Amino acid sequence: MTSVLVYGAYGHTGRFVVGELRERGFTPVLSGRDAAKLPGGRPAPVDDPAALDRAFDGVAAVINCAGPFAATAQPVIEAAVRAGVPYVDVAAELEANLDTFELTTDTVVVPAMAFFGGLGDLLATAALDGRTSADEVHIAYGLSGWRPTAGTLASGEVSRERRGSKRIRYAGGRLEYRDDALPTLDWEFPEPLGTRAVFGEFSMADIITIPRHLQVRDVTTYMTVDAVTDLRAGGKRDAAETFVVDVVVRAGGGERRITARGKDIYAVTAPLAVEAVERILSGRTLVKGLAPAGEMFDAADFLRALAPHVTVETH
Repeated sequence: MTSVLVYGAYGHTGRFVVGELRERGFTPVLSGRDAAKLPGGRPAPVDDPAALDRAFDGVAAVINCAGPFAATAQPVIEAAVRAGVPYVDVAAELEANLDTFELTTDTVVVPAMAFFGGLGDLLATAALDGRTSADEVHIAYGLSGWRPTAGTLASGEVSRERRGSKRIRYAGGRLEYRDDALPTLDWEFPEPLGTRAVFGEFSMADIITIPRHLQVRDVTTYMTVDAVTDLRAGGKRDAAETFVVDVVVRAGGGERRITARGKDIYAVTAPLAVEAVERILSGRTLVKGLAPAGEMFDAADFLRALAPHVTVETH
């Protein structure tokens, strides 16, 4: 059976990825920074290249689930390049994704292959149906709640520190850093969710992934106010949320809408990341080297493969 290294295998998302790999017939090889959490695994601190190289011995690919990715992405990518195996991560940290896209490599590298970043990119790309440019991409996240994991909170704190607590948006074809408050508005989600209050310009990894391969003036992401309230309150993750990701793409005077529905934003990251690895290893990629999901894969076909974890409708 094909072995896939899971870095951060003992984390919340890492455990979902390990389970998904096993379900698909892969052999997960468990790794991460904390040896105490890896009995029988391959511990490898990110500041120990030799240990990372040993962790990669005999594996066909790696999925990095260990945040904050500001600390783990580059060393694990470098180890993957040395081993000559493809790298996929689930980073939602905007700054970490920007760092990754600055790299130059012939090794297949797909960052942000997760609920935030990868899914939105695939949806927007599928909605464009072959077009490579758009005037506007709007991605609204309708979450029933958001009890974050400790890893999410830690990664968010690193991102805020790196951008000096400013917020970030993608407008006019470039990233902007701002000090003003997030705008609030109502978004008309498909039923049964209906109209909900959202924060506009609540920027997620989509504003990094989508402009990497699509010529687009504005990419705006939105988040339901209730979900942000939960996120800011913190607290132990005690339930899985349901979600609706509603994407509106405007191009050439026309508009297309595509919607994804499912449950548990952390669990659904596993089929996204593992499907990516399966396609890379079977040669079902569109480009070589470093690229986001929408550029690397046939977006519409990839989305179909996510059933029954994600239900996609085009309006």
